[in-house]
Amino acid sequence: MRAQPLANLLESIGLQSSYPHEIIIVDGSTNVETANLLASKTIPNLQYFLVDSSQRGLTKQRNFGISKVADDIDVICFLDDDTYLATDYFFQLIQTYTEYPEALGVGGFISNESHWEAVSPHYHPTIHEFYFDGYKKQDGSRFVLRKRLGLDANVPPGFLPRFSHGRSVAFLPPSGKIYAVDQLMGGVASYKKSVFDRFQFSTYFQGYGLYEDADFSLRVSKTGPLFINTRAQLAHYHEYSGRPNAYVYGKMVVRNGWFVWRVKWPNPRWNDRLKWNSICFLLTLIRFSNTFTTAHKKEAWLEAWGRTIGWWSLLFNSPKPSNSK
Repeated sequence: MRAQPLANLLESIGLQSSYPHEIIIVDGSTNVETANLLASKTIPNLQYFLVDSSQRGLTKQRNFGISKVADDIDVICFLDDDTYLATDYFFQLIQTYTEYPEALGVGGFISNESHWEAVSPHYHPTIHEFYFDGYKKQDGSRFVLRKRLGLDANVPPGFLPRFSHGRSVAFLPPSGKIYAVDQLMGGVASYKKSVFDRFQFSTYFQGYGLYEDADFSLRVSKTGPLFINTRAQLAHYHEYSGRPNAYVYGKMVVRNGWFVWRVKWPNPRWNDRLKWNSICFLLTLIRFSNTFTTAHKKEAWLEAWGRTIGWWSLLFNSPKPSNSK
């Protein structure tokens, strides 16, 4: 349902220094805009599949696409349709597998979402800043508050603390380095094709599939290393069409977040349970307060209620993560 963003992505793929051997588009649209767009273009190595309701949804469509990959492909890359690639994106990803042959997955680096500043290795950040590996940036107000309350993540970006609520790979700086991680962002990730002999994307994550990428990469990371190559760069333009309403999104944040937490840490300690719930409560309060402080008052109110209902629902109907295929 996002034909124009897809057209922009395909334009950037056409400019790649290493052109992909296959481009597979699995379209869950309920209209023909994307089909008409692709029919009007000549794109080498393209395969297009329009799926019906039985295969619609992010994780189902990914699993469907994987089943169509040619036997002689070594690496499968996933891209969100609202991204635009630097011309050496695929080259840098594949080069990482050469440098780290043990890698099971490699993620790209989103270059347009944060403003980083190079600083001294001995720099001491203020409470309003986030510092990592010689770079700093302004920290979000939620993380500043969490730091004041002793609830900040205690592991590097891309790893999940025992109480979850970590910092994603978006908190890795543009250093040009390759970092080991436990999590990859789904729309900028790649995996060796052999990974899919053992793992599939979980269909617990229906429809929009919030945090499905964390679930998948955390399960894979238990069997081998994952990396982020900050030289494999792309821009993400956050096309909001096709996303769920704010109430449903709020429920997903809590319930899917709980699911991912238990995939990594199935038996958290009492103190970690307390921290997980404390952070959920804090973030819900912040969304309620946004009803009075932001222009999108209705969305903030609905998301906060979604988070609240999702949180209480865990007492009676918590998800059942599986650490298997």
